[in-house]
Formats: sequence, C-alpha cells, structure tokens
Amino acid sequence: MKKIYLILILLILSNVKGLSQSLPLSYALTDEEIKLSKEQAQNPLSNSIIDIITMGDTIWLGTSRGVSLSTDNGLNWTNFYGKSDFGTDNVSAIGFYNGAFWCATARSTEVTGGGTLPEGTGLKYTTDFGLTWTSIAQPLDHPDSTTERYGINTLRALPVTVAIQNLAYDIAFTPGTIWIATFAGGLRKSTDNGQTWKRVVLPPDNLNSISPDDTLDFCLSPVAGSFCGSGNLNHRVFSVIATDDTTLYVGTANGINKSTDGGISWTKFNAQNQNDPISGNFITALAYNKYNNILWASTWKAEDQNEFYGISSSSNGGQTWKTFLTDERTHNFGFKNFDVIVATDNGVFRSSDNGLNWILPNSIIDKESGASLKTKVFYDADSYGNNIWLGSADGLVKLIETPGQMWQGNWKIYFASSSLSSDEETYCYPNPFNPRQEELKIKYSTGGEQKDVTIQIFDFGFNYVRTVIQNASRRHDIEGPPDFWDGRDENGNYVPNGVYFYRVKTGDDTVYGKILVMQ
Repeated sequence: MKKIYLILILLILSNVKGLSQSLPLSYALTDEEIKLSKEQAQNPLSNSIIDIITMGDTIWLGTSRGVSLSTDNGLNWTNFYGKSDFGTDNVSAIGFYNGAFWCATARSTEVTGGGTLPEGTGLKYTTDFGLTWTSIAQPLDHPDSTTERYGINTLRALPVTVAIQNLAYDIAFTPGTIWIATFAGGLRKSTDNGQTWKRVVLPPDNLNSISPDDTLDFCLSPVAGSFCGSGNLNHRVFSVIATDDTTLYVGTANGINKSTDGGISWTKFNAQNQNDPISGNFITALAYNKYNNILWASTWKAEDQNEFYGISSSSNGGQTWKTFLTDERTHNFGFKNFDVIVATDNGVFRSSDNGLNWILPNSIIDKESGASLKTKVFYDADSYGNNIWLGSADGLVKLIETPGQMWQGNWKIYFASSSLSSDEETYCYPNPFNPRQEELKIKYSTGGEQKDVTIQIFDFGFNYVRTVIQNASRRHDIEGPPDFWDGRDENGNYVPNGVYFYRVKTGDDTVYGKILVMQ
C-alpha cells in the first residue's frame, strides 16, 4: 500500500531504449556484515522517511538512505545502508507479505547530454529480518520481446530493455504473485518469487475496459516512439494495491484500473468517464481501509484543465467517488482503525468521519529533547495500537497517542546524523537550512563529560544574532544528540538569507561552524 517515490514523481515523459537483462542474484551477508547488522543505532540513517510498515513492535522504513528496521518499537534501529546488499541506493518502495519483507531500490544516473534520470537497481527481500537478503535485478525485456499475448489477441508491446526510468514505485501481493508498478516498465507480476516477470496488459487511453474475449488492437507502451507511434498514459504505472486475493487496483497517469479476476480483466475509472469521478488522473498512491472497506487515492491533476489536486475515496469499489482536500498534494495514506491519515506537502491531515472534517496536529514537540518538527512535508503514515508513525522530509516521528484524544500524547522525533570524527569537531544539518520549514541541528561533543555549554549565532560580519543556549548543562559524546536553532534572531524574527557562523563553547573549549540560510 505504498506510493511513488516523491523526488521522481514528475519524471514521466522520457523515452526508454537500451540493452539487456541480467539474472537475479542470491547471497548471504558475510560474518562481519551480520555482526554489523546486529549493531543497534538510536536513529534511522535518513531524515527523508518515504515508506513505513508497522507490525507490533516491528517497524520497517524505506528511506533516502536505504532500509531501516526496529524490532523494539523504535528504541533501537538496524540500518542496512552501505551494506553489500544495498550499497548507497535509495529505496523507492517497500512491502510485507507472509513473513517476507520486500523493497525496491533506485539511484540517479547521469545521462548523455547532461542531467540525471532515475534508474531502477532491482528488488530485495528477506525472511529473517535482514540477516540474509535475496537480490533480484531490475526486470527488463529481451529486445525481441515485441508482442504480448492477451486472450484472443497478440498485441504489439514495447520492449523495455534498460533500467533508466524503469524502477518500482510500489509493491503489492496476492497469493502466489508479486505485483510491481514500474512506470517505464508498466505493471508487472512474478509468480516465482521474483525470478521472472511478466508484463500485465492494462487498457489503453482510449478504452475504459478490456477483457481477454475482446478483439483489441493497440500497443502496450507507456511512451511514444518509433516502435508504437503514440504512448499510453494508462501504461505509466505508479501505484498498485491488492484488497483481497483477486481484487487489484492500479494507479497510472490516466486513472485507476480495477481487476476482480486476479489481473486479467480491467475496468478504468478516471476524471472523464464517471459522473462522480476522481479529482485528477495522476494516481500517486492508493490505500484501502479494511475497517470500513473504503478505497483512498491520491489523485493529482494530469492533463485536463477540469482536473484538480486532491484525494478521492470510494466506498463502493470505485463506482462513485468523493473528493477532499482540494489543491493538496498528497503522497500517501495511513490508518488508525477507522481514521484515515493523509500525508501531504502541507501537513498530516486526519479524519475520523470519512473525510467530512480534517484535523492537523497543533504542534509536534519532543518533550524529552526539546526539539520540534518544523517541516510541513510528510510522505507516509502508519499505526499499530496507540502508536502512530509519521514519515516526514525532516525526520521520523512517533506519537504514543492518549486513547480517545486525537493527536494528543507523547511525541518522539528521530533525527538522523553522522557521528563526529572527534570531540573537537562540530557540524550542523540540514545545511543549507530553511528556517520556515525545519530547525537547524547543531552537533558537538563535550567529550562525554558534564559541561556548561553556550551556543551563539553570528552573521557573515560576525555581528551577534542570537544565543541558542547559555551555560546549559550538557553531556554529549561524538554520537550524542544535537541542539537546535529555529532560524530566528534575538528579536524573534527569521534571519535573512545568507552565510552565518555559530560558536559552541563547552567549558574551556570552543569550536565554530558555518551555516547557509536559504528560504
């Protein structure tokens, strides 16, 4: 039930051509890597939390720096970034089914003529909480794979032979089958645990449904080119979910496709072909609440001027839709029993009445550390019991919610940061820093001893701006937590863009750092 990886969402117009497919690999961690994988950290390694799956005390994260796992409800984390299985790839989708955790990975690749494009680097799965991983190459077609059999028809099909623009944005499961949404590669399925993949035929843009008994003549192609002439927006796939053993919903750049026979026949719902339609045809996320059988979709504006950004829901399997949160750009959904939680660019909205009313948290403040979450950009949400997990652009958030009181309880914010190389070092992040969206984290060490610490901010001319803390008692080592600056001066005003310096005095020692403010 996860969504398109945000930073790649608008890359939908490029052509695809290329080389060949490599075979899946399967290998285990070395003894040293197993040792490292068991070492626990206090935080995930990334502050961009793209996907979350919670199951009791087990939390899986897909992030901009790989996969992170906690098996003790967030007390400790195992991070797989940098291990031989993952390298330094991003994670574009995660899923869990029948004891197996799956993830899809991707990276940015420089292309001829300048610039970069996303490239799928395959899928990985584990059945033992990350001790061993099986790695699968990005699904590709043979150059001669130019047709696809569908019922009584033999359809032309564009062979997708390279991984550029071909990456899995979403993963779903039905008994015996894995489904992936891969944009340039369309919708694909595997019935042998990822060893081989088959293209799944969806309706072209000019048809609202297909079945194997129809007489059809179109090209299975997400993009225009010499092979097929024109491409189909409905073959550009970004999201997929399974609501039961045979019912699938697939989100594309041309609407929502539904199958009730295990992905054979399809009916399309979009902003143009229904009386009570979705808000827009670009479907960046799909989710299904099994407590009340309501389907939710992140429905972005596509090509029609009458479309609009928002979310859409259906309680009758897609026959009619209600739309909410007009002009909001949603990234994903979570649920807490009957409540729906919507992660957007303008906060995390929540409704307990199926969308009639929406409530945002008043503020997210970690009472233990004193940190507050400043960003409004949220990517995902999930819950288990009274624990709600939120993935943001600036850290992972956990709420232990007071029963019966929406958004009330104890907040914890997990900020990722690297260790200092020595007690004499300092650094700050994010840098550049936008004070209207986040807080600056200043990391330093007191050598593990209790000391009085003063942190002050100065402008480029070394004129005094603000005292962040003064003679505050701290005991930080090179792994220790940061202190925070909200980007305001002594009068409470946001500082203008520019270069600033900070000074950290720890007892008799002083270290300096530089800040770039960009709003």
